Amino acid sequence: MSTEQQQTLDAILRQSAFPVGSSVDEQRRRLRELTSAQPLPADVIAKSATLGGVPVCEITVDGVEPRHAVLYFHGGVYVLGDALSAAGLASQVGRRTDARVFSVDYRLAPEHPYPAAVDDALATYEALLKDGIAPSDILFAGESAGGGLAVATLVNARDHGLPLPTAAYLMSPYADLTLAGASIDTKRGADPLLSRELLEPRVTDYTAGQDAALGLISPVFADLSGLPPLLIQVGSHEVLLDDAVRLAQQAAAADVEVTLEVTPGVPHVFQAYGPLLDEGTVALDRAGRFLAARLSGADA
Repeated sequence: MSTEQQQTLDAILRQSAFPVGSSVDEQRRRLRELTSAQPLPADVIAKSATLGGVPVCEITVDGVEPRHAVLYFHGGVYVLGDALSAAGLASQVGRRTDARVFSVDYRLAPEHPYPAAVDDALATYEALLKDGIAPSDILFAGESAGGGLAVATLVNARDHGLPLPTAAYLMSPYADLTLAGASIDTKRGADPLLSRELLEPRVTDYTAGQDAALGLISPVFADLSGLPPLLIQVGSHEVLLDDAVRLAQQAAAADVEVTLEVTPGVPHVFQAYGPLLDEGTVALDRAGRFLAARLSGADA
């Protein structure tokens, strides 16, 4: 948890940040290069599968007997990323919850704008339920856009009359595509990765003319009543800080059990940098305890 670790990671991320004005193809290429350079741990097995007709990456950890299921949504502002690239971080959630993880390869914009991702996410959850997995044995988890998508899927599932999973874990959720949070501007200098200028073109890619304030696009504006317990983790050095804070406020106002953890001095989805940053591992350990307690409570 040293300042030196934080400064080293900040420098690395600033070197690898996307240039403002770069195209979707260029950003996808850069992200593939970054993720391909980070091999999965030796005890993690990732294989292709489908859920409800949607491609997923099924992730298991050797030696962990999976008694539960995590439905995991990767980040990438709804335009970048894929299920396999998130397998390393997703496996850390599975490791701590004795769970098999299904990382969802939801369709991406601009080729497939809203509601493609939302539809795919709901289809995978419906498939888990149809496969006979009890809602009390299912967790949602996601980072960045995947955190927002996890909340949207909870809302969507509730509105479709489906039983909801036992809890959800949201890492730096991207929950307001109107970009109205004050931290979009006030944290610009501190955030080594994201900015309003980088996000605005990708918002247009995803919304494709739809109102960005729709609840299933920006769940900070959704009715969150009836949702299961939420754990929201965010760093103080990110432009999406206010997305997490306002999402937690909305959940609390709707009588949802919500825990918000703001870790000072760390960047967007800092949990992904556990090998470089002690705070990442510590946050994942806290999340594991939170989620395991909800699973235990559901089993009781």
